[in-house]
Amino acid sequence: MAPVVKIFKEDTINFNTKVCVTAQHRDLLDQVLDFFSIIPDYDLDLMSPNQNLFNLTASILKSIKEVLEEFNPDYVFIHGDTTTSMAVALGAFYAGAKVCHVEAGLRTFNKLSPFPEELNRQLSSKIADIHFAPTKLAVNNLLKEGIDKESIVLTGNTVIDALKIGGEIIKTKKFDSINRIIRIIGSANKFILVTGHRRENHGEGFRNIILALKTIALQNPEVLIVFPVHPNPNVKIPIENELGNIQNIKLINPQPYEAFIWLMKNCDLIITDSGGIQEEATGLGKYTLVMRDTTERPEAVASGIVTMVGTNSEKIITATNNQLNKTINVEETNFISPYGDGKASSIIYNSMINL
Repeated sequence: MAPVVKIFKEDTINFNTKVCVTAQHRDLLDQVLDFFSIIPDYDLDLMSPNQNLFNLTASILKSIKEVLEEFNPDYVFIHGDTTTSMAVALGAFYAGAKVCHVEAGLRTFNKLSPFPEELNRQLSSKIADIHFAPTKLAVNNLLKEGIDKESIVLTGNTVIDALKIGGEIIKTKKFDSINRIIRIIGSANKFILVTGHRRENHGEGFRNIILALKTIALQNPEVLIVFPVHPNPNVKIPIENELGNIQNIKLINPQPYEAFIWLMKNCDLIITDSGGIQEEATGLGKYTLVMRDTTERPEAVASGIVTMVGTNSEKIITATNNQLNKTINVEETNFISPYGDGKASSIIYNSMINL
């Protein structure tokens, strides 16, 4: 949302724009705000250890009420499929504000995968008044659900905007975080970037992922695996216990946005269960294995740059070894991202100006 925030904040004549954050992942949030020079106007500070969806949803809905009553917005912008987006959309509806849904229309049509994100975004679509859809497929998903065509705007995905802005910032400014990552990589000729955090993968899924990564590391001692570990104890504890002592696996803290961009741009392969990284990978021309059974981003799969491997250990191992043995890098081809050219935030801004 950073590019959307910045473009609306620049126009103080037509818009009075306020930024509200829930801060349920304080450390992950603050470094992004700092990188993009965004200062929240409202900080709900809802981070608490081992919070569950019941408490989080109730806390967001209760806290956003005070913000909506104080600021009394005409429009409330939400993004994607988070519990924050769903709860804030409901609160905005209760308050009589119109809801604008950025990254609308993504679907797996399986409400348990990803959990709870698939249902979050479907509920958000039922509430939203304006739908900013990133792709033609997302537009069609909304139309099939009976959403008024006039309320849908095809934009591309703002994550590509953020990636382009981030790349320019990195070119003009030195970051200690990037230097630290470079030292971690050291003399490794190849390295794999891994991320994992999905709730539906907790338990057996993560046990399979851990087995796969351990096998890949042992089969490829010359390849370094870099794994920024999510702070959720359901992720952090089993990963550190099982992978912490393997020489060519580096478990590191979640990285600032600039360092993560560097990791994505310079790695030889990405293995993830993330949604947004699928889009960022296409923007960077980077092959990605997705450790999920379903994806709401089939455009990336159709483009050939993303392969679905689920949490099946053998599939992860085989697909990784196959990719490591390839000699042609997609970055050297004329690959074009299906998620736009980095102008999504401008399209969103212009559509609001013309209302």
